[in-house]
Amino acid sequence: MPNTPPLSELENSSEFIARHIGVDAADEALMLKAVGANSRAELINEIVPGSIRRSQPMAIPPAITEAAALAELKAIAAKNKVAKSYIGQGYYDTLTPGVILRNILENPAWYTAYTPYQAEISQGRMEALVNFQTMITDLTAMPMANASMLDEATAAAEAMTLALRMSKSKSTTFFVDNEVLPQTLEVIRTRAEPLGITVKTCTGDEALADESFAVLLQYPGVSGVVRDDREWIANYKDKGGVVILAADLLALTLLTPPGELGADIAIGTTQRFGMPMGNGGPHAAYMACRDEFKRSMPGRLVGVSVDVHGNPAYRLALQTREQHIRREKATSNICTAQVLPAVITSMYAVYHGPQGLKRIAQRVASLTAVLAAGLESLGYTVANATAFDTLTVETGDATASIANNALQAGANLRLVSKDSLGISLDETSTRADVEALWSFFADAVSGWPNTARRGETGGRGRTLTFAQVEPLADSLLPAKLLRTSTYLSHPVFNSYHSETGMLRYIRRLSDFDLALDRTMIPLGSCTMKLNATSEMIPITWPEFAGIHPFAPADQRQGYAELDAQLRTWLCQATGYAGISLQPNAGSQGEYAGMLAIRGYHASRGEAHRNICLIPSSAHGTNPASATMVGMKVVVTACDAQGNVDMADLKAKCEQYSANLAAMMITYPSTHGVFETNVKELCALVHSHGSRVYVDGANMNALVGLAAPGEFGGDVSHLNLHKTFCIPHGGGGPGVGPVCVVADLVPFLPGHDAGGLAGSGVGAVSAAPLGNAAVLPISWMYCRMMGSAGLQAATEVAILSANYISARLKDHFPTLYTSVPVDGKPGRVAHECILDVRQLKEATGGANGISAEDVTKRLMDYGFHAPTLSFPVPGTLMVEPTESETLEELDRFIDAMIAIRAEIAQVEQGVWPQDNNPLKNAPHTAATLLEEEWTKPYARGLAAFPVPSLKQSKYWPPVGRIDNVYGDRNLFCSCVPVGD
Repeated sequence: MPNTPPLSELENSSEFIARHIGVDAADEALMLKAVGANSRAELINEIVPGSIRRSQPMAIPPAITEAAALAELKAIAAKNKVAKSYIGQGYYDTLTPGVILRNILENPAWYTAYTPYQAEISQGRMEALVNFQTMITDLTAMPMANASMLDEATAAAEAMTLALRMSKSKSTTFFVDNEVLPQTLEVIRTRAEPLGITVKTCTGDEALADESFAVLLQYPGVSGVVRDDREWIANYKDKGGVVILAADLLALTLLTPPGELGADIAIGTTQRFGMPMGNGGPHAAYMACRDEFKRSMPGRLVGVSVDVHGNPAYRLALQTREQHIRREKATSNICTAQVLPAVITSMYAVYHGPQGLKRIAQRVASLTAVLAAGLESLGYTVANATAFDTLTVETGDATASIANNALQAGANLRLVSKDSLGISLDETSTRADVEALWSFFADAVSGWPNTARRGETGGRGRTLTFAQVEPLADSLLPAKLLRTSTYLSHPVFNSYHSETGMLRYIRRLSDFDLALDRTMIPLGSCTMKLNATSEMIPITWPEFAGIHPFAPADQRQGYAELDAQLRTWLCQATGYAGISLQPNAGSQGEYAGMLAIRGYHASRGEAHRNICLIPSSAHGTNPASATMVGMKVVVTACDAQGNVDMADLKAKCEQYSANLAAMMITYPSTHGVFETNVKELCALVHSHGSRVYVDGANMNALVGLAAPGEFGGDVSHLNLHKTFCIPHGGGGPGVGPVCVVADLVPFLPGHDAGGLAGSGVGAVSAAPLGNAAVLPISWMYCRMMGSAGLQAATEVAILSANYISARLKDHFPTLYTSVPVDGKPGRVAHECILDVRQLKEATGGANGISAEDVTKRLMDYGFHAPTLSFPVPGTLMVEPTESETLEELDRFIDAMIAIRAEIAQVEQGVWPQDNNPLKNAPHTAATLLEEEWTKPYARGLAAFPVPSLKQSKYWPPVGRIDNVYGDRNLFCSCVPVGD
C-alpha cells in the first residue's frame, strides 16, 4: 500500500503516553525556546547532576495500549476467586448504592479533588465530611469526631497515643481486651514498642487488677459477643484510665452507643457503609472522643466558621497541617485522611437515613438469630450467647469438614481455632444464605460436639428451612443494651432518599468544588497529575472489589501477581532491592521506613542509635515520623540557595556520631532544586554508621533519570497518589510503599500471619496489602507508559516547571534555582517557588498584598492555588506536572501576570491597600449581584478578569473565610451551609 506508514506505527502501542503527557512536539519546541534550551535532553542534562544519573534504564515492560492493558489486567484479576464471605473480622460485603458508585466513586469531580486547604473552593467535599463527622458523633454519642482515619487498626494505635497524652495515670501499660480484632492488636504492638508502651492482652478482671493508662475494648467482640460493660468501664475510669471502644457502626443503630457506656474514645471502620472490601482497603476509619480531648485528637477536623459576608462556611480546623507547624512535637504524622471513602460512607448514611440504616441492621441481627437457632437445632453450640452479626460455633473435630463444605460451595468461614468456626452476616446476606450455611454444618462427616442433641432434633444430612426455624429464633441482642437515643436527626439524613434527590444533592456539592476535572491544580510537592479513566476502571471490578483480605491465599492469587509485578516495577524505578505495599498512606510508608532503620540498628546491637538529622527545609511529616519511632530530631541548616549546609551537616555528624541513626532528606529538595552534593551527603552520613532516608514526595522528578537506591539512599517511601497516579480523592486514599536496600529487606512491614514476606517490624496497617483495591491504578499507569513513557513524563514535568519559572521571572521571581552555568539561566526541578514576599511591603507593609491574597484571587480566575507558604512562608510553590497542556500552562501564567498587574494598581495607589480585587477575593455571584456596588473597581473586573472566563466560569460558593473565628468557636457537625 503506497504512502502507508509501517504497521508497527499504526498499531500505536504507545498511544497512552501521548494522552497522559499534555504537550506535543510542537508545544515542546515553544517551551524549550522560552526556557533557552535546544532540546529536552539538553535541558535535563543541565538540571539533573550527572553524578546521580541512572547507570542503566528501568527494566519495565514497553508500553501497550489502554485496551491491551485492561485485557492483561482482567486476566490477572480473573485469578482471584470471589467467594461469599462470612469471615467478618472487621470486613463485610456491602451494597454500594448505584447513585453513589457512579456519581462519587467513579466521578472525577470527586476523586480528583485535593485536600481542602483552600476552603473557599472545597465547600462541597467539606460539607460531605461534616456529614461524616455528624454521622459518627450521632452513632457513637460522642461530642467530637474527626473527618476520618486510615483504617481501624491505625485508628486504634492513634487512640492509644492520644490516651497516653490525656490519661492521668503514670503507667505506660496499655491493655487490649481479648475480644479485639487480631489485626488491630498487631498494629498496636508495632506502634507501641518504639514508644516504650507495654501492651498486654487481658480480660476485664485483669485490667482492673493491674495499673494501666488505657484499655481497648471491642463492641461487639471478635467472637460476636455483645457485652454490657458500663459498670466495668466506670470502675476502670475511677482508677484514672482512659477507655477506648472499637465499635461497629451498623450495630450502633441498635445498641447503646459508646458515649452512653462511658467510653472516652470511640474508633472503628465505616467500611460496611457502602465501601467494597477490596482486599482490605481503602476504607475510612473513624475516631470520636470526649470534648476535652479535641485539641489533641489526630487527623483532620472540618469545622464551621463564617465568611467575610457573615455566611456560615466550612474549613479545616485546629490540626490543619499540624505536622508542618509543630514538626517533631506533632502528635501524629498523619497528614491526610480517607476522604473519598469517608464521603461515600457519609452519602450512604444520607441516602438510607436513620430508618434505612436501622432496617439494614435489624435484618442482619434477625438473620443472625435465625442462623443461631438453626445451628443449635443441628446439635451445635454457639459460644456467644449474645450477638449482632457474628457467631462463634463450637465444631469439635468437624471443623475442617465444615470449612471444606463451605469452600466447595464458594463460601468462606472464619477459622477461629481447630475446634471452632466463626460466621459473620452482613447487608448482603439472605434467607438462602442462612439455609446454605446450615447445610455446610449438617453435611459434616465427623462426629458432633454435642451428641446429646442429635436424633430427632438434629443430625448429619438433616435439611432445615428458614420457614421452620424463624419462629423458634429469639433476638440475641441484650435487652439492656438496646438503643433508646435518637441519631441522624439532621435534615440532610432525612431528605435525599429518592435517587433523584440524591443525584441532585451530590451534583450540587460537586459544583461547589474546584477539582482536576475543571482546572490545573498547581500544588508544589503534591503532584496533581492525570488520573486516567482506563486506570480507574478496574477498581470496581468484582474480582478486585469483592475480595476479603483474610480470605484463603488461593483466592487472592490475582492480587499476589499484581503485588509482585508492581513491586518489581517500583524497584526498577527507585533502584531499591525490596518494597512493601502495606503502608496505606505516605505518612505510614515514611513511618515504616524509619521503623526499618531502627530495626536494623537494633539487630546489630546498636539500639542506642537514636539521633535523626533532618534539614530545616524538610517536610513536616519527617520529624513527626522520626519521633514516632523513638528517635530524637536534630535539625541541620540550609544555605542561602536552599541546599543542605554541608559544613553544618559534617559538624552534626561528628557531634552525634556514636548515636547517629539516620538522616532524612527530600530529593530533589523541598526547595525545588537538584542538590549537586547528594552523593557526598549520603557518603558522609554512611561513614558515621548511619542510614539515609530519601523522602519520595518528589519522585516525579526522578523516575527514569535517577534512582535513590543507586545514589546513596537506604530507604524511601513513595506516594502512589502522586507519582503513580492514584487520585488524591480530596485528601485520601493513598498508598505509601516503603522501599529499602538489600540489608533492610528483613525489616519491611507485614503481618505475622500471612501477607507479606519479611515482617521484622510488624504490621503498619490492618490489611496485609493495605489499600490494595487502588493498586490496579498504578499497575495500569506503569503498564501503559512503559519505561520510555515514565521517563518522558519526568522530563516533561521538569520542562513544564522551568517554563512557568521562565515566563513568570519578570513578574514573580523564582526563589531558588540551580547555580547558572555557561550563561544558562538557573534551573528548577519539577516545581518552583514563586517569591511574592516583597510585594507586601510595596503595597502597604503588614496589611499589604500577601501570598494568601494571590491564592484567593486565583479562585476568581478559576484556578486552585499553588502550595501556600511551604516550605518558605509568604511564597507560592508551583508544580504543573506533565499532564497539563501548554494551553493550560499559559492560562495559569496569564492569570498570574494579570494578578501582578492588579497588584501594581495597589502599589501605585489606584486602589486602596484594603479594598482591591485581591483583598476582596474570592468574589461570589451573590455579592456581584448586590444592588449597590461601592468598590473602587468594576464588577466585571471582579467577575471576569480575563475574557475567557465569560465562556466558562467557576463561582466560589462563599467569600473569604475567617480562620480565627472557626478555631475560637469550634463547631464540627451539621449546620445548613450554602443553601
